[in-house]
Amino acid sequence: MVRKVIDLECLLPPDESGKPRQYHEQASHRIGYGDPELLPERPGYGFANYKNIFRKRVAGTLGEGAAKTETKPKGQSIKQFVEELDREGAEVSVLGRVDNNVLADVVAEYPNRFFALASISPFDGMRGVREFERLIKERKLNGLRVAALYNNLAASDRRYYPLYAKCVELDVPVRIYSTMNYANDRPYDLGHPRHLDQIAMDFPELRIDAALSGWPWVQDLVGLMRRHPNLYCDTSAHHPAYFGQPGAGWEMFMQFGNTLLQDKIMVGFSKDSFNLTIPQSVAIYEKLPLKDKVIEKWLYGNAKEFLRC
Repeated sequence: MVRKVIDLECLLPPDESGKPRQYHEQASHRIGYGDPELLPERPGYGFANYKNIFRKRVAGTLGEGAAKTETKPKGQSIKQFVEELDREGAEVSVLGRVDNNVLADVVAEYPNRFFALASISPFDGMRGVREFERLIKERKLNGLRVAALYNNLAASDRRYYPLYAKCVELDVPVRIYSTMNYANDRPYDLGHPRHLDQIAMDFPELRIDAALSGWPWVQDLVGLMRRHPNLYCDTSAHHPAYFGQPGAGWEMFMQFGNTLLQDKIMVGFSKDSFNLTIPQSVAIYEKLPLKDKVIEKWLYGNAKEFLRC
């Protein structure tokens, strides 16, 4: 029987023609983007460095449990994608990194199937806040996504604060990129968990998901989740086998995640990153040294409560 899960990081597949639905024109932006005096970008620098760091993912050489014999279709309709997620047990999937209007169209078609996070630039001020409110109220998006590595602006910067205040007012959560980045044209610690501390102090009612679980500053995030009642995290972008690997840096996370913080950790499957189906990832999580009731919380219960879905 397929286990029911909630996925904190789901990417839309390419459409039927093979054209990517994924968005981030900002993902290709380097520092100073738009300055006419800039020389052409240096090859392999900035975001392109991710291909140097994650060579196995780029080459398709996969780890434990990978679907080595499966060939993924070049493109899928949203209907086909939903059918695939249903077969794999994903009850709700969190979407981001897609143009807000594309997200809204998907949510309109499948209102209870996806939990969509709007991307709003902190540099747009109150115009951005009004657009965020419109997306929540009229287009039925479900929360806010903050990725400091794209904006080159740490999440604790006051320019995000009007957006956080609007999240509290609308009673929707925010998912904040909280890990080291490998874009070597900007500071490596833009996503350090320390930035979450100031946000949580200033907005104690704000539901915060620390995306990617703070690695390599895992101990800092563990302490902060103990400190702030509305601070959770998700495991996206990390292969589940590494959580139980000695020396990988997750020892404290696993200890507290199995005990005092068992109600605070959610799972992002990032299935395209590892070429793992959701059931294959679930099988690896089930092998981790976690209590059975804790595995259920990580895979489903905690996200159900956090997202209120």
